[in-house]
Amino acid sequence: MNTIELEKIAKKIRMDTIKMIYKVKSGHPGGALSIADILAILYFDEMHVDAKNPQMPDRDRFVLSKGHAATSLYAALAAKGYFAREELWTLRQYQSILQGHPDMKVTPGLDMSSGSLGQGLSIANGMALAAKLQKKEFRVYAILGDGELDEGQIWEAAMTAPQFRLDNIVAIIDQNGFQINGTTDDVMKVASIEDKFQAFGWNVLSIDGNDISAIKDAFQKAKNCKDRPTAIIAKTLKGKGVSYMEDRCEWHSGVPTEEQYQLAMQELGGNE
Repeated sequence: MNTIELEKIAKKIRMDTIKMIYKVKSGHPGGALSIADILAILYFDEMHVDAKNPQMPDRDRFVLSKGHAATSLYAALAAKGYFAREELWTLRQYQSILQGHPDMKVTPGLDMSSGSLGQGLSIANGMALAAKLQKKEFRVYAILGDGELDEGQIWEAAMTAPQFRLDNIVAIIDQNGFQINGTTDDVMKVASIEDKFQAFGWNVLSIDGNDISAIKDAFQKAKNCKDRPTAIIAKTLKGKGVSYMEDRCEWHSGVPTEEQYQLAMQELGGNE
């Protein structure tokens, strides 16, 4: 897809994210909005997947390690055709296929249940290693939060991928600078993220994580890199697309009022 088409999909993901959270009165909009561009490219340009055959053996795998951003993932899955868009408005309701954190047992298109932070990269490593052992060509993509890097298991996984030369895995760090209690630097400074992943032996790419062209270029460079994994440090804007949410810690979680909801939809180019 071209840049304009992907930008439209990212905007649709953001609109549906806001609408879901507004309807259910619960959710994490900030970090969901920041990764909408990445998800749009993954599902509509980068990954080899088939919504009509979610368990296709040779499909590329995706792990949302920062599972609290599930609303944007659900919006992407619906846009891709894994389930009807109307299912989005059942978010977090009893017997809904869309729970507060991704549950692969009930949601079509998921490769991992997530929500307990720090585990995603380890599981993605396992998927990538399995592909190598089985001589499969599928690739594995994982989105991690920058606040999630506080977890020690992330760094154990960061050692593992280069050890086994997992050049079929791409870790995307959503570096929006905030976590639930404040800025990532104030809570637990882990910078420089680039230097740390390089020290562990990763191919490291730093990009604007809300720039469609930059994201596409980074994924291509990751494919061209052999014998080591790639970490994309995606510098994003928390709450991207909604002015009063952008770069604001308080919108890590939260629900817009009616007035705020209408303003968000207007800014994103939609109306009710």
